[in-house]
Amino acid sequence: MTQSFFHAPKGGVDFLGLRRGRSGATEIVYDDGVARRMVWRVQGQPNEAALGDALSVAVGAVRVLPTLYAELKRRSISIEAIAR
Repeated sequence: MTQSFFHAPKGGVDFLGLRRGRSGATEIVYDDGVARRMVWRVQGQPNEAALGDALSVAVGAVRVLPTLYAELKRRSISIEAIAR
C-alpha cells in the first residue's frame, strides 16, 4: 500500500491520510490542525483507488467529516473507529 495524504485546499488545516497500522490493516487518519485527531480502521480488503478518491473529495469539502462518511458509504467502504 502506498501512503496517501490530503490537505485542505487554499490553506485549510484539515488533513486526511491513509496508512498501514501496526496490525497491517489500512487506517484513515484525520486531523483538524487544532484539537481533534481521529483514526479509523478500514474493514476488509480496501480498494486503494476508491479510498483515495473518497479522501480527496472529503478534504476539499467545507464539512470534512460528514463528507468523508458520505463518500465512504457511497463506495461501500466500512470503517471502525480506533482512536479519538
